[in-house]
Amino acid sequence: MKKPILQVSNLSKHFGGVIAVSGVDLQVFPGEITGVIGPNGAGKTTLFNNITGMDVPTSGKVEFRGEDLTGLAAWKITRKGISRTFQNIRLFKEMTVLENVMIGRHYRVGDNPFGLSRWSGAIKSYLQQKQERHIVEAKTMEWLEFFGLQSFAHELAKNLPYGKQRELEIARAMVMEPKLLFLDEPAAGMNPAETDELMATIRRIKDLGVAIVLIEHDMKLVMNICDVIHVLYYGQKLAEGTPKEIQNNQKVREAYLGGDDEDDDSDEE
Repeated sequence: MKKPILQVSNLSKHFGGVIAVSGVDLQVFPGEITGVIGPNGAGKTTLFNNITGMDVPTSGKVEFRGEDLTGLAAWKITRKGISRTFQNIRLFKEMTVLENVMIGRHYRVGDNPFGLSRWSGAIKSYLQQKQERHIVEAKTMEWLEFFGLQSFAHELAKNLPYGKQRELEIARAMVMEPKLLFLDEPAAGMNPAETDELMATIRRIKDLGVAIVLIEHDMKLVMNICDVIHVLYYGQKLAEGTPKEIQNNQKVREAYLGGDDEDDDSDEE
């Protein structure tokens, strides 16, 4: 029987008197794409943040490859083999595409450059001073080629089309060579052609053997690429199943039709 690469048990997160996530269980299996969906404010990003070390759960347990990671710092979790992107693009806009991805690679193999993340000039200096720069640059170019971004290598990140900026953020996450990748609304703001290209990219990442968990509101994307889908509603898990099972679930339909339009499910939670 296949064992989960990620096991989340009874995870809850309270913000004062507000219960953002309540008793959520989640299993992710190697080589599968797991979707997490739900109306705005359902607690999806809060769940991601508490799994990936951006926040500490009030209660519950997070196990990755059999190891307890509950409450561990984000940089330590990253080095265990978990990487992620965010709802809002978090690129260093005044740095090149190559430099943006190189930061992720340096973080994997050596020092922690994120302590310098507020000062892009300091990061550039950091990259230039590293003796293994040529090794990191070669590996970075391999990933840029994987994402079709090699021709933009020396372009400033801010000059890329929106869809390419989204893919650049995923490339930076993948240069860390994770076993598990979290994508928080990767198709947000994309046009249909960009979304189709993104779907193909996600499938190619899956083919590398990487387990993927994604939050997404684009139901076409979710239903076409996910192996299993978990539905959150007001912080609790409402349903779990294959795309077909979720499509036919009356409780899920009612939750979406009656969903709250207020979006409190943001990176700032």
